[in-house]
Order: sequence, then C-alpha cells, then structure tokens
Amino acid sequence: MKVGLLTQAQKDLLVGTEYEPSTYYNPIQDCNNDWVISTQEMEQTTNVDYLWVKSLSLIDYCPPPFTPPPHTLPE
Repeated sequence: MKVGLLTQAQKDLLVGTEYEPSTYYNPIQDCNNDWVISTQEMEQTTNVDYLWVKSLSLIDYCPPPFTPPPHTLPE
C-alpha cells in the first residue's frame, strides 16, 4: 500500500486540519518513524490551502511493530 510521505513540519501543519468538510487529516508514523498520510486523504483534499499534499512523494507503507498492552492480573 502506498502512502504520502510528510516532513515533521508538514505533519504539524496537517494535524487538526480538514482536507474536506468535516474530515480531518490523520498523519501516522510508520515503522521507520516517518510521518505519512493515506492516498485517500491526498486524493480527496479540497481545502485550497493544502492542495500541495496531492504532490507528496509516495512510499510503501511499513506498519509499526505491534506491541501488545501489558497484562494486569487481579491481586
């Protein structure tokens, strides 16, 4: 799966911002600690201030390793 690669500064700009009415960007970190957004977010951007996301470099998504939550046993 391809995703759009963000810099830290670009990620900071997108957090809490709508890419279309009532739909917000959700940058996440991949297994390489790179910030990324989905191609859906890129393609569906209608906010004129953020049309630059449509030209982000695409990379293969590498999910971060799963760390199960610690178990807590009743005492």
